[in-house]
Amino acid sequence: MTEALNSLGEAIVAALPGAVTGFEIAYGELNVRAETSETIKVLTTLRDDSRFNFINFTDLAGADYPAREKRFDLVWHLLSPKHNHRVRVTFEADERMLVPSAISVFPAANWYEREIYDLYGVLFADHPDLRRILTDYGFEGHPLRKDFPTTGYVEVRYDDEEKRVVYEPVKLVQEFRNFDFLSPWEGTDYVLPGDEKAKS
Repeated sequence: MTEALNSLGEAIVAALPGAVTGFEIAYGELNVRAETSETIKVLTTLRDDSRFNFINFTDLAGADYPAREKRFDLVWHLLSPKHNHRVRVTFEADERMLVPSAISVFPAANWYEREIYDLYGVLFADHPDLRRILTDYGFEGHPLRKDFPTTGYVEVRYDDEEKRVVYEPVKLVQEFRNFDFLSPWEGTDYVLPGDEKAKS
């Protein structure tokens, strides 16, 4: 299996010189890295070239690495039913970059790209309807970024007097608690089986 994936990776690199920067095999799957500016070319070739036939778009996922200059990974998951192969294609982007929308190649990517925009703030060029899809209208920030606060910026509640939903800045009425597990209400003070290993 590894030999077949290695051959497939080499064929993809050869078919897309300059557009594909490399590949690796991890956990029995082929991972390809490519230039973001070449998104349409890479995905079209993987779909249309008879050696690959990755006609099934399975998923588009994001990941945030804030320490990097191009902090976001956009990971396309493709399937070739004809050859029974899967591939992950990773493109990198930053907060200001316009990533080419791949709806022309895989129309089903529409809502996936909207999700990436909503949760990470990645902008897709030429997307026909780039607006939030999971968070509410007027939502501040992008909740899957690593620098997004765990409490968020606003809290939502229903105001019975105004008879409507009200958005207010987050107020923490209590500090985060530090449990010492000494109180009988907070936990046991006897050693449970396996706990002795944690102290060594």
